[in-house]
Amino acid sequence: MTLSERMYLPAIAQGLGITLKHFFKKKATINYPEETRSRSEIWRGLHVLKRDENGAERCTACGLCAVACPAEAITMTAGERKKGEEHLYREEKYAVTYEVNMLRCIFCGLCEEACPKAAIFLQDDKLAPARYERDEFIYGKDRLVEPLKTTETK
Repeated sequence: MTLSERMYLPAIAQGLGITLKHFFKKKATINYPEETRSRSEIWRGLHVLKRDENGAERCTACGLCAVACPAEAITMTAGERKKGEEHLYREEKYAVTYEVNMLRCIFCGLCEEACPKAAIFLQDDKLAPARYERDEFIYGKDRLVEPLKTTETK
């Protein structure tokens, strides 16, 4: 080996060349809150439990979405509608609790396809926000049911 090879000069020059080549490339990172990347047209985001045109929950707790979920991320408890709750739920049976574990969910959309009432929908404009605690990723009905549409008259 020559003196320059023993001092690793060709290897250092080659490493610096690679570093300089990557230094002038377009950056892969973006300033996330200010900039967002374009998403595919078939991209699926956060879940939402839809309401019908009268404001009642569509979900009838049939459990097909939970059965269709390959990650077993959906759990629910069914209950019977009581007197006076006709405006809240469409059918006599409804989901007392409905939870989606976002850490297990793979956002495949099979729950959306399995639902006969079109009650669950994966939004195409919302990401799961970052959290610090694991239990904050279990979304209950308080986070999943879409809010009532209020019509303000002036």
